[in-house]
Amino acid sequence: MLNRENKYFFIIRFVIAWIIILTVPAFAVAVPQVSYPPDTINSGDTSHIDLIFPFSDNTGNPYLDNQNTSPLFLNDPENIDREIIYNPETNTYEFVNKIGDFTYRPPTIMDFEDYKDYDLQRDIQNYWDERTQTAGTSDGSRLIPKIYVGGEAFDRIFGSNTIDIRPQGSAEVSFGILSNKREDPALDVRQRRTTNFDFKMRIQMNVIAKIGDKIEFKANYNTESSFDFENTLKLKYEGKEDEIIKLIEAGNVSLPLRSSLIQGSQSLFGVKTELQFGKTHVTALFSQQQSETQNITVQGGAQTSRFELTALDYEENRHFFLAHKFRDNYESALATLPIVTTDITITKMEVWVTNIGAATEENRNIVAFTDLGEGKRSNIHNQYINPLINGDILPSNRSNDMLYKMDTAQIRDINTVT
Repeated sequence: MLNRENKYFFIIRFVIAWIIILTVPAFAVAVPQVSYPPDTINSGDTSHIDLIFPFSDNTGNPYLDNQNTSPLFLNDPENIDREIIYNPETNTYEFVNKIGDFTYRPPTIMDFEDYKDYDLQRDIQNYWDERTQTAGTSDGSRLIPKIYVGGEAFDRIFGSNTIDIRPQGSAEVSFGILSNKREDPALDVRQRRTTNFDFKMRIQMNVIAKIGDKIEFKANYNTESSFDFENTLKLKYEGKEDEIIKLIEAGNVSLPLRSSLIQGSQSLFGVKTELQFGKTHVTALFSQQQSETQNITVQGGAQTSRFELTALDYEENRHFFLAHKFRDNYESALATLPIVTTDITITKMEVWVTNIGAATEENRNIVAFTDLGEGKRSNIHNQYINPLINGDILPSNRSNDMLYKMDTAQIRDINTVT
């Protein structure tokens, strides 16, 4: 009975709770209203809009479109074609701009007189552009333009009123830092890291400068040149036909002579002048010679030269044999390379170097013999040395009687050796 009452009581409480929830008014949340400006309407007139970087569009008129020569204005795309059509009825010319077969703007009309002026100006401009490109004197190809100096005195001294400077070449500079660190416990901590600057410079320069028609300056400098004479520097003044001073050169000069008795020089650095007094020509030169002269002797159609070659000047594929025995068996010993077929093994050899300098420390006097170890009569050059009858076939001290005829007591004294 109690359980049944509790069950009905729980149901009544649940229904009352839902009635209270549904009857209580909900809380209202205020949402802010955002107002947006109305959409703009295209009225067709955009002249009142001020751009930050204003520009004027192409109108199709060649007179007006050619005024914008600044590199900030890009050229027309390649798909835009311009055609000039003549209208015989109105005696006018129409400039039509097309993208493919579509005319994207109204044509521009030009009468006959205006078109003649336009065509003449275009031909004149094309002519001068072609001339400047052919002569290589256009503004785009010159780093320094010509300088014109007024005045009659300048023209009389230098021959004209122009100064022309033409530099050519390149300059490359590289800069870096090279840092090395050695983990060596024997070194101090500050000495384990070394930092050095790596600076390289490469210059190739060629300058030609002219002041008027009389003075010319030439300079050629290359940091990677193999010889010093490749870097030249010359300043030249060349007078006219009726002047006393014919030529003045300073820098790298030369003195060619037609006489076979006195030879001229080519690589000179100094000052050279050429003067003319009537029919008398005077050439003066004050310079320093930067070259060497060698005499070549030709005999029998071939050039001969004398030189000295010591055994220390070893060259590739050149061999020095210790005895004739090694020379006689050289080809047979190397016939089965890489295996050398020989029964001789040299375990020790002493090489003595001749002192040709001024050093006197650790020097010793020696006596050398060429017939040492030779056992054949044909290979012995000294007539007082004879091969031993029972001497060894291989080179040794017993191959001949040289050691038996030596007085070792006198050999120790270099003054008694003859």
